[in-house]
Amino acid sequence: MAETLLLVDDEPELLALLQRGFEQHDYQVETAPGGAEALAKAIARPPDLVVLDLMLPQMSGLEICRALRADERLQDVPVIFLTARHETPFKVAGLDLGADDYLTKPFAFGELLARVRARLRTRHGGDSLQLGDLRLVRARHEVQHGSQAASLTRREFDLLALFLQRPGQLLLRRAVASQIWGYSSDAETNVLDVYIRRLRAKLEQIGYQGRIRTVRGDGYVLEPPSPAP
Repeated sequence: MAETLLLVDDEPELLALLQRGFEQHDYQVETAPGGAEALAKAIARPPDLVVLDLMLPQMSGLEICRALRADERLQDVPVIFLTARHETPFKVAGLDLGADDYLTKPFAFGELLARVRARLRTRHGGDSLQLGDLRLVRARHEVQHGSQAASLTRREFDLLALFLQRPGQLLLRRAVASQIWGYSSDAETNVLDVYIRRLRAKLEQIGYQGRIRTVRGDGYVLEPPSPAP
């Protein structure tokens, strides 16, 4: 069965162009010009992915994303923001609310299509990852170090999972951005710096002695704690 996309934007011409483009690639498409209609359609027929503008009548894209994440049936539906707001604080706010990606206008349809495909390929399993006393459980969205638990946003959680899959290995900046956002660009690598800093701080708060080391000009390495003397 074809996967269903819900496209939410208050520009009718853009909605029509996106609908034609995705339908040509065998997706089923629902559209909505505003927040109330978008939520009603999502609840009536949960889509496989939502492409969402930030600035909308009735409700902002951030409010819609928050409502989707609060609904048990919709909380795991991938959300991609497609918006003219390119400032880093807007990107961080959207991703913190649980959006899976953020693309700014003007954009190339091929890039949006690539990001949609990447998000739809991503499936979180129920497995766990562990490095020493640091343990991540995907199914429960839990991160623990001993008796301490970290409260991570979805993006921070995805970043830590990526590092735990390859401890001690150099992960290139663009490769990390591509894994997390589905498509890499200078904009994503700038946002990545914000999330790396925050993830480091949260790991320190729960007493984790390892560190995410920056390899200047290249990327990052998750280094496990040094062995006790």
